[in-house]
Amino acid sequence: MYDTYTQIVLPFASSPELLEQYTNASGGLRTGMLMEHLDSLAGSIAYKHVLGPEVETLGRIQERGFYIVTAAVERLDMLASLYPVRDIRLSGQVIYTGRSSMEVAVKMEALNPDGREDTLMLGRFSMVCRNARTLKAHPVNPLLISTPEEEALYKMGENAQNRRKSAALQSLSRVPPSSTEAAELHGTYLKFGQNDDSSLRGERVWMGDTLLEKTMLMFPQERNVHQKVFGGYLMRLAYELGFANSCLFTRSHVSFLSLDGIAFRKPVPIGSILRLRSQILHASPPGEHPPAVHVRVQASVVDVQTGNEETTNDFRFTWARDDGQSVSRIIVPKTYQGDVIPYPVPSCRV
Repeated sequence: MYDTYTQIVLPFASSPELLEQYTNASGGLRTGMLMEHLDSLAGSIAYKHVLGPEVETLGRIQERGFYIVTAAVERLDMLASLYPVRDIRLSGQVIYTGRSSMEVAVKMEALNPDGREDTLMLGRFSMVCRNARTLKAHPVNPLLISTPEEEALYKMGENAQNRRKSAALQSLSRVPPSSTEAAELHGTYLKFGQNDDSSLRGERVWMGDTLLEKTMLMFPQERNVHQKVFGGYLMRLAYELGFANSCLFTRSHVSFLSLDGIAFRKPVPIGSILRLRSQILHASPPGEHPPAVHVRVQASVVDVQTGNEETTNDFRFTWARDDGQSVSRIIVPKTYQGDVIPYPVPSCRV
């Protein structure tokens, strides 16, 4: 397992030129760009596991006979602030392998001038290997476990894969809501889908009114080795749109807390038109801490000739107000079709 460990260091503290490329409008670091690098790192680690640690270049995919893609992001959690700006180390390793899949754990750390290391972000990526000619599953090397620590990591990756499979079987796209879930959804509609504001403790905002959209043409500069749009780039675009929507909704600056599990359903071709739609799904009630905002960003490829759209990704982000003040605006679902179904009722599968 340890042979797959890989790390890169971004020397922001000692390289003003590099820092300039990553600086955001507040003088900090662009989190979306760092998340994009984590996705790229996970892919490199997966290739390193299949090819062997001694191989330094990938070469031509057709000659290798296989390719690896990101199937899902299990989760990304921000554990500490990126401030102040310090050197950043991105690292990771394969912690679990199936027949054709790999779980890659990644970490982002800040390297302080006094030698201390602060863990900033943790996450897991699910990678799958495919035959370059048949596009069917391609077997990967099994992991060799040599220490109790590696055994614990392997078990963590195995549990994550089992949870993902179970969640897929129980999703609303496959299984209708249970009677309990249907009752809760209907209760949510009756409670919030009316025009009576007497029970609300803040400003009512219809969920449908929080829609923020961005349409882009996909250029070859953002392609991966498979000649498709790089998944990490899509994650950055979704992050930045969701961040903007959170700021507009809270009327304040926000900090990233987490990215829930996402699946890369379809590849995005070079030259295609990508449409990103962001919507606020839920906000912490006034007085509740942390003052969090849950945002959905859906990515779709638009067929120019027919106008039809095909969803490629569904991202779920969580942000919180920087100043610690509670969110005074309340998201209210108005319709079953557009609002209540994606509304995050705690006990429901969304």
